[in-house]
Amino acid sequence: MEPESAVTTCYRHPAVESHVRCTRCERYICPDCMREAAVGHQCPECVREGARSVRQARTAFGGRITAVPLVTYVLIGLNVLAYVGELVRPAIVDRFEMLGVGLVGPDGGHYVWQAAYSSDFHAVGVVDGEWYRLLTGAFLHLPPTEGTFGILHIVMNMVSLWNIGRVVEAQLGRLRYVVLYLLSALGGSVLVLLIAPDQPTLGASGAIFGLGAAYYVMARRLGADMAQVNRFMAGLLLWLVISAWATSWQGHLGGMLAGAVVTLGYAYAPRDGRRALVQAGACAVLLVVLLVSAWVKVAELTGAQ
Repeated sequence: MEPESAVTTCYRHPAVESHVRCTRCERYICPDCMREAAVGHQCPECVREGARSVRQARTAFGGRITAVPLVTYVLIGLNVLAYVGELVRPAIVDRFEMLGVGLVGPDGGHYVWQAAYSSDFHAVGVVDGEWYRLLTGAFLHLPPTEGTFGILHIVMNMVSLWNIGRVVEAQLGRLRYVVLYLLSALGGSVLVLLIAPDQPTLGASGAIFGLGAAYYVMARRLGADMAQVNRFMAGLLLWLVISAWATSWQGHLGGMLAGAVVTLGYAYAPRDGRRALVQAGACAVLLVVLLVSAWVKVAELTGAQ
């Protein structure tokens, strides 16, 4: 009489009989645990281990490849949300727009900055320690009934952000794209502070001009056909000149220069294990330069030097 054969069961479900082995670890697995593999089936643990060991695809600039422009969606959402906030509480504009220096009098009116002012007045803006204005202003836009553009201000900026942001995000990856956007916005605000500190500004244009510069640098680095890219840049520069009479050209130019510097750091970092470190270092250096420039300007305005 032959001995009764041993019953094999799934290693994850001992009560389930199984006769199929994982092709990687050779443990028995039941139908619920089977995962399709190139040859045969694998268990869930081996599938996860294999996914960890597979090198993640990267863009030419070191970012992770993503199919959905999530950051662009979020940035547009934040701008629209801030705009709704402005409509509900118009005082948000005065509180958070980019303003280097200003004075508010006892009557609540705004006055031209003077380093020496009476106790009836108080300073507002970056000069009064409101450093957050360097970024918050980039998420605000003109109310519908104010300025040359009114509601077109946010509409044009968001359409531009949608069109170019998706392209830049796909090439850089989400983290690098966020850093580029914020440093471009900061660069625009700092140049406003340096050149026209008493001029209130708001809008995402500086950051978007930074994305435009990034698009140009990336195209050159990738060896793309520059005819279309050059036309795009010519249009961007033309808009910079034409809009100077109605908008803050300082913010546009500052954003464009900052965006170019950041993307040059991204594009020409060595393509080895040092790439992320070099890219982060380039961004950190630019951040320090911008903040130190802003601090020096504020010290000059307040006579602290």
